[in-house]
Amino acid sequence: MGQKVLVIGSGAREHAIAHALLRGGSVDEVTVAPGNPGMELDGIRTTQIDESNHAALIAFVQDNHYDWVFVGPEVPLIEGLVDDMEAAGIKAFGPSKAAAQIEGSKDFAKRLMERHGIPTARYRTFDNLDDSIAYVREHGAPIVIKADGLAAGKGVTVAMDEDTAVKALDDIFIDHRFGNAGAKVVIEDYLEGQEFSLMSFVRGTEFWPMPIAQDHKRAWDGDKGPNTGGMGAYSPVPQIGNDVIEAAINDIVRPTVEAMAAEGTPFTGILYAGLIATAQGPKVIEFNARFGDPETEVVLPRLTSDLAASISAILNGVEPQFTWVEDGATLGVVLASDGYPTDVVTGVPIPDITVDSDSHVYYAGVTNDDDGRLIASSGRVLFVETSAPDIRTAQGKVYAILDRLDVTGMFYRHDIGAKAPNA
Repeated sequence: MGQKVLVIGSGAREHAIAHALLRGGSVDEVTVAPGNPGMELDGIRTTQIDESNHAALIAFVQDNHYDWVFVGPEVPLIEGLVDDMEAAGIKAFGPSKAAAQIEGSKDFAKRLMERHGIPTARYRTFDNLDDSIAYVREHGAPIVIKADGLAAGKGVTVAMDEDTAVKALDDIFIDHRFGNAGAKVVIEDYLEGQEFSLMSFVRGTEFWPMPIAQDHKRAWDGDKGPNTGGMGAYSPVPQIGNDVIEAAINDIVRPTVEAMAAEGTPFTGILYAGLIATAQGPKVIEFNARFGDPETEVVLPRLTSDLAASISAILNGVEPQFTWVEDGATLGVVLASDGYPTDVVTGVPIPDITVDSDSHVYYAGVTNDDDGRLIASSGRVLFVETSAPDIRTAQGKVYAILDRLDVTGMFYRHDIGAKAPNA
């Protein structure tokens, strides 16, 4: 008899997690709460329980005898869902409320890095408009403005001139565009270099790194337009050398998990390090307390071992076994609703998408219309992923799939993976 697992969340990331859990073999049943109807095409069950309703989720787990729970998104982690599950005697994979602060407050993360000498951009934190504008005028541009709290990946402005920085501060302090997330602002030095994402499975001071990926944050081709939650990703990142990855593991991930444990907030779950390869070595742009989205959708397809067996091992204090594809590349592109990330136009029908056995469609912002057909229900609609011998071949495959679809009312970037060398 295999395990039964409940995944919390509703996006393409959770679809990829659930799909990887089922693929492993030690799990018979995966349910996602609340999930989305696109997931059901893969034999994944869904249940309409909101991720913020902790009591209902706990009752559902107990009534249906799930073996353990995987918490996907940041909001329930920061709201203490793992703590509440554990208090009810349920095993849950994810950080405690205290440990999730590493994502919930950029100021918390920056102070932690400062105390422990973890390489990151110099910064100042402010809680009002006047002082922050004065600092921008004194410092000059380029400069990076970040809302302190959660802003769904959209609270960061990389300002190449002072006026853009001041407008970002107005958005935060005057227009309250990010609500409580903007009660404080972190202003950082601009770092030059290529960004990459290094995610690790973590249990206290032990961790198991995954292959790195590169995300594309801007809405439009050529890295133009507003920051989004991510428009596509690929893995590996051939222009980031193994020496840089080793430095990131030894100088960033290890001291961070050791610092969290030493300070009484030990971390269990997925630690996401958003990094930049500078001339002085890798530095931290941000930490997340969960799988990145869309990086998860290109990293988990590279996993050749049983994901559920490994997470069970971590939860039970046993050594997990992770094995990954040694060669080849995985690349994927987000199909988003027109207007994303600001004035999103929803309700357009989702075309049928045919893919081969080396490709997959992960659904995010979709729902059923009255006739049971899939329609777009939010900004990021779905993610088309493929694996191929190299990045250029993967690009060709993904865009061959997307370019033949009728995507009226939606859009996608045409240059995901373009920064990778012709490997």
